[in-house]
Parts: sequence; structure tokens; C-alpha cells
Amino acid sequence: MKRLILLLIVFAAGQAVYADTQDHTVASLDSVKTDSTKKKNRDIQFKVTWGKHDDREDKKDSVKHSSKHSGVSFDLTFSRFDLGFSKLIDNGSFTLSSKNNFLEYNGWKTSNVGFDIVQFGYRFNSNFKVYLAGGFDWTHIRLQKDITIKRDWPELAWDQDTIHFDKNRFSSTYLRIPLSFELRTKDDNNGKKFRFVFGPDMGFLLNGRVKQKSDERGKQKFDDDYHFTKFRYGAFARIGYGGAGLYAKYYFNDTFENSPNQKGLRSMAFGITVGF
Repeated sequence: MKRLILLLIVFAAGQAVYADTQDHTVASLDSVKTDSTKKKNRDIQFKVTWGKHDDREDKKDSVKHSSKHSGVSFDLTFSRFDLGFSKLIDNGSFTLSSKNNFLEYNGWKTSNVGFDIVQFGYRFNSNFKVYLAGGFDWTHIRLQKDITIKRDWPELAWDQDTIHFDKNRFSSTYLRIPLSFELRTKDDNNGKKFRFVFGPDMGFLLNGRVKQKSDERGKQKFDDDYHFTKFRYGAFARIGYGGAGLYAKYYFNDTFENSPNQKGLRSMAFGITVGF
């Protein structure tokens, strides 16, 4: 329940920040325009943006054009902030097998967080756009058992501890590279759009981490790759209205590599997304 409340708070805060930031972003962009930005829309555009980077342009262009022109753009951005839950799927089941039950986790505290910071895209018209983005993605597995995942081991393994951990978190960090196909409607009476975005999602492992907290040892952090797969691939979908919505991701390859007992153990995530 605490996790759900936190999600709702972040959702509301994100909407408020987004609304305040829109006008500021547009004003800043207008103040630095030069004559070169008056070229045709088919020229490559470079922008620094937050969230819905092209909606305001859509509205301004609608004064001069009946529809959005095609064009290529490259953006430095802070967009598609994902906050949700992560789940492990053991050969098609949400119940972990005996080989993997050491990874039993608290579902309400096992989370996924991610966002994009750069994107390169092509807009075909006002209703369809394709873009390749880059950002970061974290998965935090809150382990229930008092174990410590071993570092520098031939396969995924653990030691049973004799103390109780107040927090025992097993995490991975990935560079995420999603290829997005975005479909969107025209503005409604509120000046907002419905969006449906889907496509393949690729990721490169940056690091793995075990973070523990106990009365006996205090706070401890241990970094290693922990046999998290170096390159993961899957698919995602987002659906939203205005600047917020829902997302879901599923990865087709195993969560861990070079670890036979974890063969067929995959992961997915779902939650809210802010800043289309």
C-alpha cells in the first residue's frame, strides 16, 4: 500500500512539474531562435526539451499549416520517466521454482525506474513519429531472505547469513535504447492528445549491486555484474493522455547469463510514465 501511495504522489507531482515547465521551456526556446531555425521543417532540428517536446510546436504550426510537416529532429531531453513494479517470471510462471526461490522478493518493494535523456527521430506527419532514444533503467529487487549474493562467482550463487537484514536489495542498472513508434490523435477540446507508443527495447548492463542494511553491519554496498545479462532485449508499450500514462515492458532473454540454474528466468515491468 505504501508503494501504491508513493506512485500516486509521484504521478501528481510529475503532472504539476510538467505543467509549470512547459511554458518556461517554450519561452526559453523562443529566446534563442536564430534565422537558421526559419528553414523548412524538413531540416534537422536540435532542441533541449522536457517531456512533450513537440506539442507546443504542433500548436504554433497549426496557425500556419493544416497538418504537421515531416522532419528530422535530435533532442537532449528528460522524457518518459517510468516508475513502476518489476516482476520475475520463471519459465512462464510468477512463482519461483526451487532453484530460484532464494530470489523470493517483496513485490510491493521491487521496483523499476527509468528515463530517456536523448533521442533522434523522424516525424512523418502530425499523427505518426518514429524515434530512437537513449537513457537509463534501474531494477531493484527487494529480497526477502537473509542472504548475500556472491561476487566473482562462476554462476549466480549466495551465502546464507546468520543476521537479519532490514533491507536487502539486489539491483541492476542498464543503458536503455528503445526504438519507439508513436501514434497520436489530434488535440481534443482540452488541447491534449491520446498517445500509443510501442517498439523494441534494448539494454546494455552498466553494473549490478547488492545493498544491505542491518543493525549488526550497518549499511553495505557491493558492486559486481552478478551474472546479469550483458545485453537484454524485449518490447514495450505506452499509452497515455496529455503528459502521463501507463507503460509495460517484457524482456525476451534471460535475466541472468552463464548461470544454468537461472535458465528461463525472465523479467517484466509495469507502472506509470510521465513526460511523453
